[in-house]
Amino acid sequence: MKTAVSSAKVAPWSLVFSDFKEITKARLAISVVFSSLAGYLLAPVTFDIVSLLLLAFGGYCMVGASNAYNQIIEKDLDVLMNRTKNRPVPSGRMSVHKALTIAIVLTVLGIVSLYFLNAKTAMFGAISIFLYTSVYTPLKTITPLAVFVGAFPGAIPFMLGWVAATNEFGIEPGTLFMIQFFWQFPHFWALGWMLDDDYKKGGFKMLPTGKKDTGTIVQIIMYTIWMMVISIIPVFGITGDLNLSIPAAIIIFAMGLVMLFFAFRLYDNRDNPSAKKLMLASVSYITLMQIVYVVDKFI
Repeated sequence: MKTAVSSAKVAPWSLVFSDFKEITKARLAISVVFSSLAGYLLAPVTFDIVSLLLLAFGGYCMVGASNAYNQIIEKDLDVLMNRTKNRPVPSGRMSVHKALTIAIVLTVLGIVSLYFLNAKTAMFGAISIFLYTSVYTPLKTITPLAVFVGAFPGAIPFMLGWVAATNEFGIEPGTLFMIQFFWQFPHFWALGWMLDDDYKKGGFKMLPTGKKDTGTIVQIIMYTIWMMVISIIPVFGITGDLNLSIPAAIIIFAMGLVMLFFAFRLYDNRDNPSAKKLMLASVSYITLMQIVYVVDKFI
């Protein structure tokens, strides 16, 4: 009997935790926190563990809040798509009231946590939530330019860490912002290519031409090339305190070539498996690139 009672108690809590992870998109939020911490470690300051914890906690809250607002706004569209119909709100497991409460609490906790670091960090965090929920989300069903708008809040985390450490916004965090800004286009368009049929069920316009055509792939290739160039700009010594050694630049450029290779494979094959490989390559690129930057600073 005790075992049965224990199982009954555990199941609801595990479901609540699972729904919380899903409404905040925990995997995405953790990757964003990783980017923020990488940006913090690149700054020319002595880091302290309290600041890192505040940045990690505040960053997760801000991303989690954005995703919760997004799922509330899109609940009627999410139910139309296979990929999203089982999310907590469209599936009915979580009420809109509860989801909105989570979003508001996370917003307050996130802004307050980031404000303890400095006001600029809190401001950029708040701008990120506003752009994601109030501009990017509504535009997704109106125009493919939504991806361009969404790239702004998506590019903030890498630079946010630098701003959190230094309380300054200049060429260094601006460069970090641009790297992640250009990276998002091949990443999201590869994802959009894979999920095009599902996105169309919800009325989302995610591909730049609206179709899985040559124009979309050419733009993927061009943005990948721009990403590669901007990612190694610090090696030329023109980005202030943000530096990159020649060996590190070669490694990052080589990783970019791998991504470019998969972009050309998509051009040749025009199929979902090729788009998936490009998407996975882009995820590997952004993570490894940030690791290379941080390791290069400390060796």
